[in-house]
Amino acid sequence: MNIAIILVIAAVVALGIILRLAVTQRLQGKSSASLAGTIRPIDLAAFRNLISPSEDDYLRRRLPPAQFRAVRRERLRAMAAYVHVAGRNAAVLVRVGEAAMANGDPRIAEAAHQLVNDALLLRRNTTVALARIYLALAWPNSGFAAVRVFDRYQDVSSTAMLLGRLQNPAVPVRLSSLS
Repeated sequence: MNIAIILVIAAVVALGIILRLAVTQRLQGKSSASLAGTIRPIDLAAFRNLISPSEDDYLRRRLPPAQFRAVRRERLRAMAAYVHVAGRNAAVLVRVGEAAMANGDPRIAEAAHQLVNDALLLRRNTTVALARIYLALAWPNSGFAAVRVFDRYQDVSSTAMLLGRLQNPAVPVRLSSLS
């Protein structure tokens, strides 16, 4: 029984890796300008609410166990959607940063290098967070950690805004909705 669960989890993780590679290959053919247009904003206030342990504790205390598990699964599905979008945005920002590193201005090149590093770390964190979220879907009372994704996304957003201001000060750059 335990081996079957481990094999299923390994298959899901492998499928996720294959899908991420397919998305990355698809994004490679796009130009930097068109890539920036594919970024989807994330509502950070809603995401923060979904990952809040105090919110989960409140729901656990107020709802009957069966209803709590159902609500928790819905929140986990929403969280997975946010984490997936954050991962896609990170993949796009890696390409944008790589294109900007060729710029002759050292400030832009440094900001681009920082953006690529932050975005790669965010992509790694989203992969781990998605695995934990999907495990939590199977066991809704278990813990999970998407907080790193939230914190990393804020860092990447700040770095992308800095790069955007350096490259084109007249155009506002925003990766998240107002929070």
